Amino acid sequence: MLVRVAAVSADLIKRWLPDPFVFAVLLTILTAVTAMLWVGASPVEVLTGWYEGIWMLLEFGMQIVLILATGYAIALSPPVARLIDRIALKINRPGSVYLTVLIGGALLTLVSWGWVVLTAVLGRELGIRVRGIHYPFLIACVFFSSGSWVTGLSSSIPLVLNTPGNFLIKAGLLPTTIPTSETLGSSLNLTVIAVYLVVGPAIMYFFRPRGAAIEIDALRTDSMDARETTVAEEANALRAPEPNPSDRLNNSSVLQFFVVVMGLSYIVLYFSRHGFDLNLNIMIFSFLMFGMLLHRTPIRYVVAMGRACSNISGIVFQFPFYAGIMGIMLATGLGKAVAVWIASLVTLKTLPVAAFFLGGAVNFSIPSAGGEWAVIGPPLVEAVRSLTGPIGIAELNRNVGRIAMAVAYGESLTNLVQPFFLLTVLPVMGVGVRIQARDIVGYFFVPFLILFTIIGLLIALFPI
Repeated sequence: MLVRVAAVSADLIKRWLPDPFVFAVLLTILTAVTAMLWVGASPVEVLTGWYEGIWMLLEFGMQIVLILATGYAIALSPPVARLIDRIALKINRPGSVYLTVLIGGALLTLVSWGWVVLTAVLGRELGIRVRGIHYPFLIACVFFSSGSWVTGLSSSIPLVLNTPGNFLIKAGLLPTTIPTSETLGSSLNLTVIAVYLVVGPAIMYFFRPRGAAIEIDALRTDSMDARETTVAEEANALRAPEPNPSDRLNNSSVLQFFVVVMGLSYIVLYFSRHGFDLNLNIMIFSFLMFGMLLHRTPIRYVVAMGRACSNISGIVFQFPFYAGIMGIMLATGLGKAVAVWIASLVTLKTLPVAAFFLGGAVNFSIPSAGGEWAVIGPPLVEAVRSLTGPIGIAELNRNVGRIAMAVAYGESLTNLVQPFFLLTVLPVMGVGVRIQARDIVGYFFVPFLILFTIIGLLIALFPI
């Protein structure tokens, strides 16, 4: 019954929810009108704030693009492909397949959000090789496993908070960076990691389909037999018919090796100086170097990054609009007015729970954690400052860190009922297969309700 209800709701979302870019445009208009009506901003102030804001997040937007693309490129490397093949050879029962994907995928995306493609490739191979698999549910397991990214090393909101000169510091809302010990390393986040690694897979496994299997063969189309060209094959196809100096340079592992050695040397130097102090810049740099190492030659890495970037076009052109919205809110005083309004409705203790629900709700219109934080982060930080008054930096960091993680958890969880990010999985698992988002989303309904309740309670009850 619940699965049927979820399927209906997923279909309604598909019919009525416009493209995220449309929401970015609508929110821009709504923010502009609200600024004029609520705080009395002039059209000139709105337009100036909007234009100037568009350019405020160029660095942040590029960081988000690169952390996704570089992580994805690692997933496309030959050593990773060989590892996936070895794992697939050792698993031969449907239940083992589901648990492997659920737990293994959660562990992978703790390292990088882009590594969901690894889980997708593994899931597809297992779906082809193992009999008795319910393939739509397997796709659901793959996507469900990616939710752990919000607690891991590529979680954009806590990483940007620990990045020097981030947009909140430039706007004067934060005096300094917030270390990851207050976000990713907090006791709350470590507990949420355990939820994603143990409780989440257990819930999904319990609600697995008990009826007849829907194997991949029953869903295949004529195009399924077409094997995708590997990165190495595409790189080799770019060679000229006759040997030439440019091809030798493009395929030189020696050139790549020297750069990788330089990069890895700096990574060692960075962590020896700073300890395990993560921010967006060092994570991107590490992914970049390891990706170059695994792909061996410049042209192979070029091909891999080309494929990786094909999945993030939406972020590239939507981010300026999120930045413009933030610019209007900062320039007109609307952000401060929203913060005062939020502060009037909650206490410092209940603000994280409110941020959790807000993060989940806003995700339907801004399906990007970084873009969402750019819009609602400033007023939430101002709300913290309004509720606390003058406090020390350490206490401010703890409170803002809790708010930031609450937003991140809410945003990530509602991805289960907002099918936008299924686009990260379907291009791999849906090739040559008759499958739609509505065939998958229904399996998330009950797990979403349970996890949303559990994590909401943790946010409310865990001491700061």
